[in-house]
Amino acid sequence: MSFLTPLFLIGGAAIALPIVLHLIRRSSREHIPFSSLMFLSQSLPRVTRQSRLENILLLLLRCSILLLLALGFARPFVQQPILPTQETAEPARIIVLVDSSASMRRENLWDTARERAESTLTRLAPGDQVALLTFDRTARQLISFDQWAAMNPSERVSLTIQKLGTVSPGWFGTDLAGALITATELFEESSVNEREPGKRRIVLISDLQQGSKTAGLQGYEWPRGIECVPEPISANQTSNAGIQVLIDSDSNLQVSTNEAPRLRVVNAADSETDQFRVRWEPAAGGRDLEAYVPPGSSRVLTAEPLPGGGFGERLLLSGDQVDFDNAAYYIPQKAETVPVIYIGNDDPRDPEQSLYYLKRAFQTTRRQAVTLTPHAVTDEIPASDFENGSFLIATQSLPDSQAQRVKTFLELGNTVLLALDSIETTRTLSTLLGSGPLSAEEANSERYALLGEIRFEHPLFAPFADPRFSDFTKTHFWKHRRIALDQIPGAEALARFDDGSPAVIQTSVGKGTLLVLTSGWTPADSQLARSSKFVPLLYSALDQATGIRTMRRQYWVGDTVVPTDTNSLSNVTIRKPDGTSAAARPEGDFVETDLPGIYTVGEGATQWRFAVNLDPSESRTAPLLTEDLERFGIPLPKEVPGKTHARTFEQKAQQRSTELESEQKLWRWIILAALVFVLTETVFAGWLTRRTAIAS
Repeated sequence: MSFLTPLFLIGGAAIALPIVLHLIRRSSREHIPFSSLMFLSQSLPRVTRQSRLENILLLLLRCSILLLLALGFARPFVQQPILPTQETAEPARIIVLVDSSASMRRENLWDTARERAESTLTRLAPGDQVALLTFDRTARQLISFDQWAAMNPSERVSLTIQKLGTVSPGWFGTDLAGALITATELFEESSVNEREPGKRRIVLISDLQQGSKTAGLQGYEWPRGIECVPEPISANQTSNAGIQVLIDSDSNLQVSTNEAPRLRVVNAADSETDQFRVRWEPAAGGRDLEAYVPPGSSRVLTAEPLPGGGFGERLLLSGDQVDFDNAAYYIPQKAETVPVIYIGNDDPRDPEQSLYYLKRAFQTTRRQAVTLTPHAVTDEIPASDFENGSFLIATQSLPDSQAQRVKTFLELGNTVLLALDSIETTRTLSTLLGSGPLSAEEANSERYALLGEIRFEHPLFAPFADPRFSDFTKTHFWKHRRIALDQIPGAEALARFDDGSPAVIQTSVGKGTLLVLTSGWTPADSQLARSSKFVPLLYSALDQATGIRTMRRQYWVGDTVVPTDTNSLSNVTIRKPDGTSAAARPEGDFVETDLPGIYTVGEGATQWRFAVNLDPSESRTAPLLTEDLERFGIPLPKEVPGKTHARTFEQKAQQRSTELESEQKLWRWIILAALVFVLTETVFAGWLTRRTAIAS
């Protein structure tokens, strides 16, 4: 038995009224003669323990009338089960996408996400097909559509929940755009060979924090028929503050300078505090650095040195209640020493000569410490200079004996840059090439020459490939030497002047590389040394010559650590912050930077370390708004599908109940029974009244 309007059953409580009335006697049963009572006020009898129910049958009749009325107004009917048909349970393909990024480590967000996923799975219709994915910086498939179809239907939900239980949030950032696009492509791949039933739906279970990467969604064309259902999870503590070590680019930092790391402290807009402290751990005698950061802003600070002038490896932020991002790790950058040999009779103080500009171009940076060692053309260059160096620059004609030593240096696999400051320097070029005399001539230019053709795809000119930096029209060449390219075996012109003659020539000599400039960079030859192109061009040649890629000491979680010649990752053990060991890939790089902390490479004297920190975007834990999701183009449903499905089923069930009640109309018979009871009660009450009157 079911009821269409069950609230009317509350009216059944009115049966208490006749019971109370029967317990209260409004008049005494017997009359006893007594003296005058005119001066006394009449009082009705009260319910006492001595009160007894009388006329039980009359009481039952009156109570039954009230119960029948309440039952009739509740409109009862006999329920019939609704079988799940195609109309009531339309099958759909659903991808459950669960966020497992670092921000989900807060409070109990991950437990809530698992409960939300379990609730979604238990609400599925019998014909639904499901895939389960987790995501952070990449999306990982735990259960595919094929695996779901292969499972026993009675075990699908439990096995999927069990699979999700094996996952926990890591330390990677949140690529929301990549995860949604991956899920969309999974729909497309799964529907290639079979007709896809029903709707396609992505259930997104995430904290939807503002630090999520969403750039990939801009302009993305969503396939038709796909909708994304966000299931946002919120933490009790929404405000957050974070700390990060600023990774500086190459700057003028001397190798001997012990520079303190710079930090950025970020405070959320809804934060209730603005006072923080930063300290080294372990802080052996160090003092805390106080930081005032108003809500919604950030502040850059310089870390306090420890006693003795040194620095620690771990910085801790205090004053913030959300502590998953309150630690930062630091390893000071060490510059690589790069020796460069220069041969020429130049005065380094003379601005009219080449060495003057080389001294100022090769500055010590955070990544490289270039040591330029000048030698005169007739000097006996120490063998150690040739052994340690890999890049040599010559700007003048060399004696044959000196040229032969440079040729040997070149053939061993090193790089030589030769600038032709005159026709005479072609003799040195022919010696280095091991060929006969070369013919060359001075170019006759009434005004100046320009670089008219440049191969920007070559590594030497690659730094200028961007259109913002590819303009060489302001670099004028007053003098240059014309030399036929076919005189140099295997030579290629990396740049040409506007008259078609080569400006930069590259060729191989033995295992080495010879770069030839047909003009110099002195003010008498060109404006090259005084242009913005000179320094990048020299460093490009230096990188090509040495192949040194200085090992960075600061990385983000998930970054790839690329090896260098001096810090190879091959055949060495890498110890992670949790004490476990890992190894580089066969390609020679290291990709298992999945934990924040200090990583140690190798052992003993060759040991070196680097720091890995949490992606600073994970500290932006404020939730995204629905308007933001719509602005990103995410196809949100007009109604939440899980709830919509339940609501649709309820509506159909309510409609079915109304139809059954209208067909059965049991309320009519109940009202009729109530009328019969009313007539019976009236007759019976009248008979009792007459009987009492006769007895009195």
